[in-house]
Amino acid sequence: MSSYPPSSPAQQTAPPTTLRQRLAGLRGPAVPPRPLDARALAALAANPGCGRRALLDGAGVDKTALASALGSPASFGQSQFAIVRGNSFEAKVKGDGGAELLRLVQGHLDPGAEPPGPGARVPDLAAAGPEGRAARTALALREATAAGREAGAWTLLDHPMLALEVAGSPAYLEPDAVVVHPDGRWTVVEIKSFPMIDGAADAAKVGAAARQAAVYVLALEKTAEKLAGAEVGHRVLLVCPKDFSNLPTASPVDIRRERSVTRRQLARLTRVEELAAALPEGLSFDPSRTAEELAEAVAAVDASYAPECLAACELAFHCRDRARAADEVTALGRSVRGELGALTTVEAALAAAAGQGPADDPTAAALHHAARLRAEALDLAAEVAPCPS
Repeated sequence: MSSYPPSSPAQQTAPPTTLRQRLAGLRGPAVPPRPLDARALAALAANPGCGRRALLDGAGVDKTALASALGSPASFGQSQFAIVRGNSFEAKVKGDGGAELLRLVQGHLDPGAEPPGPGARVPDLAAAGPEGRAARTALALREATAAGREAGAWTLLDHPMLALEVAGSPAYLEPDAVVVHPDGRWTVVEIKSFPMIDGAADAAKVGAAARQAAVYVLALEKTAEKLAGAEVGHRVLLVCPKDFSNLPTASPVDIRRERSVTRRQLARLTRVEELAAALPEGLSFDPSRTAEELAEAVAAVDASYAPECLAACELAFHCRDRARAADEVTALGRSVRGELGALTTVEAALAAAAGQGPADDPTAAALHHAARLRAEALDLAAEVAPCPS
């Protein structure tokens, strides 16, 4: 039985709450919103069918605290040592007014341009709140584009703030750097602390960085739409330590595929207000509530679990336990789920393999045929196997 009380007559006649108030109620009255970042958006775009993550991220719920309160704490994330190392390397790359960083951008992405001199522009982007910083960044981009075209100046925007609407709610994103070329083109720069050995880095880490950079590019394109002639480069610059040293090296990464996939997936996300409107009154993900109340609240929002979630979502262990308890084939992976069609549980798939599936289901027939072939192969292998001495 649900633990959420029915609304009283006074509540029924009260003025409707705004979306902001509704989302604040979902977080808890004393819980500040957790801002979305590009890493979270890239993970969200990789699983657009998960309404649970879309709602929790859109409402600013701290999923790490929620997972701990549910008894399934997340076990991934950067160590303190990795964070300190990354910050130290980024400071080195941006030292001396960003001279080395601008040199890498010019050498890898704009070799025909005049090399950046010691007087490159590094505007101050400080402002009050994320909205103010986003507005200040947009103004700085406009000024840098004009300065580049008129005077051939290079501009480095250190930790700019970009805005992107996601599922009907604004997200504020902070890339490591954005460089404005003398021709007015804008380039996203990703600075990572993993090494680039002999000019190549770990493919999985480069892929994750590309997906993250694609989110920044999409946000920059929204800003560029308001400025005539502005262009966002489809190649980003990945800056990493060279070999086993702390010296920076770089490689351009074409993110056109990641950008198109991320744009399409983000467009498919259900709007946050639609997800919130379908929830019962009084539901809350406040970590101060009991584990039973939180489990009931989380279960009220549909999820789409896959093993890939373990590397990207703080609630993955909780969702995996629930998927296994419900015998869902999604726990075996998206590819398996896609191939099994209407067979949505492991029990149904095993029954089909035993010949007890729906007679008119081609997937069930294929499973039964595969099971017979496997049994015949095992019987044949047993017949030809040598006797143990």
